[in-house]
Amino acid sequence: MVITYLGEGCFRLQSGETSLLVDPSGNRLKADVSLKTTVDPKDIPGTADVVAFAGEYEVKGIEIEGIQIMDESTPKLAKTAYKIIWEGIVIGVLGSISNAPDAKVLEKIGEPDILIIPVEEDHFLEPEAAGALTRQLEPAVVIPSLYNDKSAKAFAKELGQPATVEDRFTFKKKDLTPEAMKLVILGIKA
Repeated sequence: MVITYLGEGCFRLQSGETSLLVDPSGNRLKADVSLKTTVDPKDIPGTADVVAFAGEYEVKGIEIEGIQIMDESTPKLAKTAYKIIWEGIVIGVLGSISNAPDAKVLEKIGEPDILIIPVEEDHFLEPEAAGALTRQLEPAVVIPSLYNDKSAKAFAKELGQPATVEDRFTFKKKDLTPEAMKLVILGIKA
């Protein structure tokens, strides 16, 4: 499987010919399924390949559970976290949250193999809060999103480990060992 960061909160997850996009910007990117973590509840997606709300979905063997972030949702803005199970790998996507989700959300996400978490002190989780949440969920791999250079470095310091900086993260299930959590920063050069 390959995870590529495309900027802002957008990621492409790909295995073979199957791909999933998280928060694609614009319509130029194509995938078998796209997840939207923040959406106006009135904007119901017009296609079956777009998941934007809480619920359970399955597309091309990818199990997706959308979990609404009630504390940060309003009548004009629904925020959704996702638990993705693909090829036996559990991926937690926290979208654009600015506070740690409540216990019900964390329970549904469980202990993901990979956690994609927003880290940026002005609009999303501060590095300290992101670090605490990461330690609580105990992923084998954590990938920050919506970060800037300063917040990514502060997050690495908070976790107390060096970051692996890569253009894309390529892995197999056997590579994911929670005993030795790995911080992977995609898209920037340290």
